[in-house]
Amino acid sequence: MIRVVLVDDQMLVRSGIRGLLDLTPDIRVVAEAADGVEAMQAIEQSRPDAVLLDVRMPTSSGVDLLRRHGALLPPTIMLTTFDDDEALFDCMRLGARGFLLKDISLERLADGIRRVVAGQTLFRPGLTERARSSYEHAAPADRAPGLQELLTARETEVLALIAGGFNNAEIALALGPSEGTIKNHVSSILSKLGVRDRVKAVLRGLELGCI
Repeated sequence: MIRVVLVDDQMLVRSGIRGLLDLTPDIRVVAEAADGVEAMQAIEQSRPDAVLLDVRMPTSSGVDLLRRHGALLPPTIMLTTFDDDEALFDCMRLGARGFLLKDISLERLADGIRRVVAGQTLFRPGLTERARSSYEHAAPADRAPGLQELLTARETEVLALIAGGFNNAEIALALGPSEGTIKNHVSSILSKLGVRDRVKAVLRGLELGCI
C-alpha cells in the first residue's frame, strides 16, 4: 500500500482528493495538513511514501516547506491551479518530483503518485509549453544564444519525453532504440547540460530553450 500525506489549506480539495484515492486498491491518504507546519508534524508521525503538497498556503507554503525541509521529505508532488509557474520552478529546483492539477482525474492522480514513488519524475507538457513561450518572448539579453543547440535532435526528443514523465523503458518504446541506448542519451544530456539528475535536466533544458 502506498501511503500519502495530503497538504492543502482547502478542506474541500483535501476531501475530494482523499475520496478519489479511496477508490484505488493501492493508495491511501494516511494524514492531512493545512499548511507546511502541520505537514512536517504529519510526515514525521506517519512516515509516508509520498507527499501531495499545495504550492500556495497561508502561514507556511509548499515552497517554504521544501526550502526548509526538502532533504527530509519523501517524493513530493506539487498541487497547483496552473497559475504558479515561477513557484513551480522554485519547487522543482528545491527537489519536488513534479506537479499535478487540483482537478486531476483519478487515473492520472494515481498514476502520478505511483510514478514518483517508483523514482520517476512527473512533468506535464503544459509546463514545457508555457516555459517555451516565456523563453521565446524574453528580451534577447535574457537568453543564452547558442545554448539551445547544445543537444542533438534525438537528445532533444529524449529530454522532451523525460519532461513528460516517461522512464527510460517507455522512451525506448516510443523512439525505437534499446533501453541501453536511451540510458546513453540521458547520460549525454546530463553531461552537456551540466546537471546530475533528470529533474535538473528538465529545468535546465527549459531555461536554455532546448525543449
